[in-house]
Amino acid sequence: MKNFVSAKDVNNIDALVQKALAFKADPFQQQALGKNKRIGCLFLNPSMRTRLSTQIAAQNLGMEALVFNVGNEGWMLEFEEEAIMSGSTVEHVKDAAPVFGKYFDILAIRTFPSLKNRDDDYSELYIKQFIKYAGIPVVSLESSTLHPLQSLTDIITITETFKEQRKPKIVLTWAPHVKPLPQCVANSFAQWVNAWGKADFVITHPEDYELDEQFTNGATITHDQEAALKDADFVYVKNWSTYKDYGKIYTNDPEWMLTQAKLSASRNAKVMHCLPVRRNVELSDEILDSPNSIVTQQAGNRVWAAQAVLSEILSAKK
Repeated sequence: MKNFVSAKDVNNIDALVQKALAFKADPFQQQALGKNKRIGCLFLNPSMRTRLSTQIAAQNLGMEALVFNVGNEGWMLEFEEEAIMSGSTVEHVKDAAPVFGKYFDILAIRTFPSLKNRDDDYSELYIKQFIKYAGIPVVSLESSTLHPLQSLTDIITITETFKEQRKPKIVLTWAPHVKPLPQCVANSFAQWVNAWGKADFVITHPEDYELDEQFTNGATITHDQEAALKDADFVYVKNWSTYKDYGKIYTNDPEWMLTQAKLSASRNAKVMHCLPVRRNVELSDEILDSPNSIVTQQAGNRVWAAQAVLSEILSAKK
């Protein structure tokens, strides 16, 4: 594995999942692999679980992890080619990224969409520029359109939880929120479940909340949440803003919030969410505090997802 920015960077998802679960059983089995190696974690927007889990994963492999909040602790970066830098940006990524390449062995980057211009966000300019100029492997800690470490975590959690000899039915359901959120987690989860190919996959959302078909192709899509939840084994709850009329909220219907009553038609489904979650807006207390919720287990697995990815990259560099 050279870089890790989407499901397309993984040759065998099941093998990567099993590596992560092996690390969960024995976290320090490859502690010498990252000896005398450094990972630079650059954050262009805030993070909690992603930041901490990646640092822990790196340390479990013997790496030193350095965290830098771009813009808050350093210069504002410019990413456009041939930019006339007479505004607020101070340093171009083509000057900064090669220096990071000298300081670190792996570069991990978290960016975030503006939700103003879809073409700009979906071009993934920021992370592509780091890949182009850094000269070392790049790991996405979330980008404008995808969140691959979260999605790998989700597949890990489903794999370790589901023990029946059949395909699980997995439902991704839209939920209300108080502000427009990116499509990153939903896009990424759809991409990974479809690439994994071992589930019956349904996406349900109100009208006008269709996601980009490049990520959802292969899933069944319906506006009928009740029908989608029937016989579900896993329900992934997530809000996202509109894709076509980009970054908007068309509805905030509280009827889309998942409740225990709605789960009655499922196969006692396990409920997932990437966190942070708005209680009693996206998910009810009765769900989050019930045995159906596996959001804490899911969040805990973020360490093992990151550790499996870093291990693959370090092994490939040898």
